[in-house]
Amino acid sequence: MIEEQHHEGESLKKVSGLYKDWFLDYASYVILDRAIPSVFDGLKPVQRRIMHSMRELEDGRYNKVANIVGNTMKYHPHGDASITDAMVQIGQKELLIDTQGNWGNIFTGDSAAAARYIEARLTPFALEVVFNPKTTEWTKSYDGRNNEPIDLPVKFPLLLTQGVEGIGVGLSTKILPHNFNELINASIAHLKGKKFEIYPDFLTAGYIDVSEYNDGQRGGKIRTRAKIAQQDKHSLVITELPFSKTTGDLIDSILKANDKGKIKIKKIEDNTSDKVEILIHLHNDVSPDKTIDALYAFTDCQVTISPNACVIVGDKPMFLSVSEILRMNTDHTVSLLKKELEIELHELQENWHFSSLERIFIENRIYHDIEEVKSWDEVIKTIDNGLKPHTQHLLRAVTQEDIVRLTEIRIKRISRFDLDKFKENILALEGKIEQVKYHLNNLISYAIEYYSNIQKKYGKEKERRTELRIFDTIDATKVAVANEKFYVNREEGFIGTSLKKDEYLFDCSDIDDIITFQKDGTMKVVKVDSKIFIGKNIEHVGIFKKNDKRTVYNMIYREGRDGAYYMKRFFVTGVTRNNDYKLASDKKGSEMLYFSANPNGEAETVSILLKPNARIRKNKIDIDFSELAIKGRDSKGNLVTKYAIKKIDLKEEGVSTLAPRKIWFDNAVRRLNADGRGELLGNFKGDDKILIITPKGEAKLISFDLSNRFDDEYIILQKWIPEQAITCIYFDGDKGIYFIKRFVLENTTNPQIFMPSDHPKSFVEFVGTTDGCTAEIIFAKDKNGKTKDTEYINIDEFIAIKGIKAMGNQFIKDKVKTINIEVPEPQEEEEETEDDELASEQNYISSEDEDGTIGDLFEESQEPNS
Repeated sequence: MIEEQHHEGESLKKVSGLYKDWFLDYASYVILDRAIPSVFDGLKPVQRRIMHSMRELEDGRYNKVANIVGNTMKYHPHGDASITDAMVQIGQKELLIDTQGNWGNIFTGDSAAAARYIEARLTPFALEVVFNPKTTEWTKSYDGRNNEPIDLPVKFPLLLTQGVEGIGVGLSTKILPHNFNELINASIAHLKGKKFEIYPDFLTAGYIDVSEYNDGQRGGKIRTRAKIAQQDKHSLVITELPFSKTTGDLIDSILKANDKGKIKIKKIEDNTSDKVEILIHLHNDVSPDKTIDALYAFTDCQVTISPNACVIVGDKPMFLSVSEILRMNTDHTVSLLKKELEIELHELQENWHFSSLERIFIENRIYHDIEEVKSWDEVIKTIDNGLKPHTQHLLRAVTQEDIVRLTEIRIKRISRFDLDKFKENILALEGKIEQVKYHLNNLISYAIEYYSNIQKKYGKEKERRTELRIFDTIDATKVAVANEKFYVNREEGFIGTSLKKDEYLFDCSDIDDIITFQKDGTMKVVKVDSKIFIGKNIEHVGIFKKNDKRTVYNMIYREGRDGAYYMKRFFVTGVTRNNDYKLASDKKGSEMLYFSANPNGEAETVSILLKPNARIRKNKIDIDFSELAIKGRDSKGNLVTKYAIKKIDLKEEGVSTLAPRKIWFDNAVRRLNADGRGELLGNFKGDDKILIITPKGEAKLISFDLSNRFDDEYIILQKWIPEQAITCIYFDGDKGIYFIKRFVLENTTNPQIFMPSDHPKSFVEFVGTTDGCTAEIIFAKDKNGKTKDTEYINIDEFIAIKGIKAMGNQFIKDKVKTINIEVPEPQEEEEETEDDELASEQNYISSEDEDGTIGDLFEESQEPNS
């Protein structure tokens, strides 16, 4: 509360309370008059004033932006720089302002030229949709000299089309731009009472994952990605950007990731002009697919954006969903269309009313009655009396203003009055009045037609640019470049990246996990660090991969200081970091005598030499780990012997005991997986490959590595069977006829072109990898209007297998209507996968003699009878 005290004519005020009121006033001003857009026209105040100013100056020609900015300053009480920046942002969205000159580049982030060098005018879309003085509500400008619109009468969801971002006091807004045509379709769906969904679309294109968009509300998020393709074996090309990032942002983030060792690139080139083109050159030993994943994981090639739809409704900020905003915009458009129709109806009726008065005034020669009248009042009264007998059919009563307008009719118009032409005009007005009344009675249909016309006129080049995708989750540890060298000091029990004087083990990334095994059977998983103490007598150190069931550990240990010996095979899928896990035994003195880590489930054979003992005849036995079942890490294992072991030697290297791996293809994310998502491609092992055939007549063979990407279009994606023939029916655009060929692919990873014709009208009609196909050929009518009978051709009998470069046999000469291919059901692949744990595995069951040794391997020595 402000208190006043008077001392010697001076007034002193306490400031308690002033700051509170001033802050609220300031916050309200920033929120309402600067940062947050209105839900109805989708514009911030500065944007609205720019559009109003451009409409004032509009004459169909370009205006200097500096002139527009100067005119806008009549309405906007801020500097010219802020107005120019706001105008450039509107112009770069390619919707409301037709630009000329250098308006900057949204791809590179280059700024526009100075306002005095660039020009602008309103687009036809803006002139039709944004302005209508008759339906605009006005208020005084900041200095009271001019009128400015409270909201522009925008008959379109402009806010969602352009998007907006702003920061106020205590709140912010971030509404992403959406697709022009999709918004119109959604508005029409709302008017029809149907459900709709709308998702962001960006001028920078790229990919977008909207699975967590949450209708644009707070708490939701989207992920956007750059479009990255493999140009050749050693280079990648970025052709589309993630929203909110420029080519400079992307290049900087890529170089930083390279400097930190997250990715490994040779050099990067920016060839962007009107289209994005960033070339990334790779080293010869770097996988392009793995690098693409690493770019998404460690650079700005993937960006997460959190929307926050805050708008001004009336005089209050409100948090809404984009669907609610669209409904409000659509309903507001309907109300504006109704207001326009009502104004038009009133104008037409007034026009009809005065035209009818004019006819009565001229046909009945009422103008002669005022020739002798001397005063103006008598003139008005005379005309009024002359009209009364003829005004019963009029829509409203005759006013003095009507009579004054009649007195202003020129003699020339009276003398040339044409009754037939007048009747035509009245009929035309009545037709328009009926039409407007019909639209008012069918307002929703009229609004739907309005939206459809807007779409036909302005929606042709506004197709969706950003492709909707469901992104796969990239495991950063799997795609990170091995940028660190890892060492071990076994005697002192240390591991880390800084022990450069000790034993070198392997290269790893700085985000990897490390798994360790010690002589006493203790296992531990830790993060990569410069120096970590594990414990003395380290037996094995490796890179740990979570949920890895392919890496199998083989182990023989002694239980306690003098206990029995056991063997086991196990994998490690999940652990808690920095915890000690006792894999041998909790008993004191337990020791691991043999250990091996096998990345592909290999099972070796070892020789065990026992210490001399009078009770055993043979002191050497062989153990084949392939006969032992793979179990959990906490299992005790199978008994080897109760007698003391002297040493264990490797007798024979093992081969993989894991069965072929089931691989699926998830079309939603276009990636391979072993988790059962999508379409099962089959069981894969060793050098098995995946076959891809594209619509351009190109075949590729690639490995079944789960990191491979499949962003290109394809006709066929399946497991490759080397001996399986491929059938192709194609149209030769040069010769104008169909050809057929059958061929077998070579076992190479290089692309193999099988369609010999490169004519622009050539195309692939059918490609198949199944034997026994039948072609049904339905012919078109010939010149005489006759149609050949349908033919059925057994493809295997029609043509033999030839080379991939052969043109093939001529298939059909006559004009074809359609070719239908009947493909027999494929034979299912025999089930044999790693889910069965081991290929043809039998659990190793030890049958113990009474002395506790493995059955039949030893015989107890006989003591002589006493």
